Amino acid sequence: MKVIAENRRARFDFEILETVEAGIMLTGPEVKSCREGHVNLAGAYVSFHNGEAVLKNASISPYSFAARMPHEERRDRKMLLKAAELKKLTTRAEEKGFTVVPLSLRVGRFVKVELGIGRGRKKTDKRQHIREREVARKLKQTGDY
Repeated sequence: MKVIAENRRARFDFEILETVEAGIMLTGPEVKSCREGHVNLAGAYVSFHNGEAVLKNASISPYSFAARMPHEERRDRKMLLKAAELKKLTTRAEEKGFTVVPLSLRVGRFVKVELGIGRGRKKTDKRQHIREREVARKLKQTGDY
């Protein structure tokens, strides 16, 4: 499957503990727009209502050739999950400090979303993460690893 959109900020802001792949309910023009890569996951999140997972604030630009069937760019989209996965995600999301964020959007035969269960990082954790990344980069450049 080809990755067409990635939420790189999510991996920086959250410590991702577990990932789950889910389907997403889209209209025809939205799928075509996804295949063209007109998707932005920045600021998107998953919420749970009435036993359903809903992707909120994800931007899928309108497909230019679908004049008769335009869609709303930032509408709520239902996630397609198995019952056991949905139950696991809802219980983890209800725990203090955990959230479910979309990490990437993939297109193959179907459009899939990779969801991550994460714990928010504090500013000091982010600085430590940057420091570790820079040390690893320097070690790799000098060949002393």
